[in-house]
Amino acid sequence: MTYHEIMLFNMFQSQSDPALNISPEDMKAKLDRGEKIVLLDVREPWEVAINRLNDALTIPMGELGQRYTELNPDAEIIVYCHMGVRSLKATRFLKDRQFKNVKNLAGGIEAWSLKVDPKVPRYR
Repeated sequence: MTYHEIMLFNMFQSQSDPALNISPEDMKAKLDRGEKIVLLDVREPWEVAINRLNDALTIPMGELGQRYTELNPDAEIIVYCHMGVRSLKATRFLKDRQFKNVKNLAGGIEAWSLKVDPKVPRYR
């Protein structure tokens, strides 16, 4: 990881509540154990065309206010976006609506690509 990437991740993570986040490594461990997790991608369709995680449900951030009822509030949900900023807002939004087990993927799909799966394309 470059110095610039480290600084960006540290900046985003320091501004967020650690209780709302899950690291890419911890999310991978959950997936490897076969835990039933709903992956929620809150990016725009053009971003999803660049890269995505398998089996993720896509609800763009701008539609979440109208579509969050499509989600099970009792399910374990991990929300992600590009860098983890929008998904943190989405996580807080869902928590405010009584979703019990929702986390933000810290650093977003960018961190996933850098720390877990380099085959996931990065934004150019």
